[in-house]
Amino acid sequence: MIQEIFFEDYVIGEQRQSFGRTITEADIVIHAGQTGDFFPHHMDAEWVKTQEFKRRVAHGTLILSMAIGMTTNVVNPAAFSYGYDRIRFIKPVFIGDTIRVTATISEKRDYPKRPDMGQLVEQVETINQHGETVLVCQHLYLVRRKNL
Repeated sequence: MIQEIFFEDYVIGEQRQSFGRTITEADIVIHAGQTGDFFPHHMDAEWVKTQEFKRRVAHGTLILSMAIGMTTNVVNPAAFSYGYDRIRFIKPVFIGDTIRVTATISEKRDYPKRPDMGQLVEQVETINQHGETVLVCQHLYLVRRKNL
């Protein structure tokens, strides 16, 4: 869905929640191929049996990419991603885990480099099927102002 939402329209505390997505072996293999990260923690089912978690762990960057993608249910032509801050991989995600994402508007601020834009901070929390937080980050946006 395409919907133009201006900086002034966002409300601190407003939330969006995603549906769940189950992590598959194919997700991990494809991500390894795309990034070149073939570390045994992700790829070697026998080796990881000798390690702390005893099973393969999804790449943190895979979970970050999926989590952000899961929040993009609205395309806003008045906004674009400015980057990510405070990314933390809190708990491992395994094949068969299902993740869900909550994105909360946590801050609005001026953007001095471009007075026609404001900066929006969205707190992103990703949880697994047990309700445990597995990833958090701040997604930064630049959003066009309607009142210039």
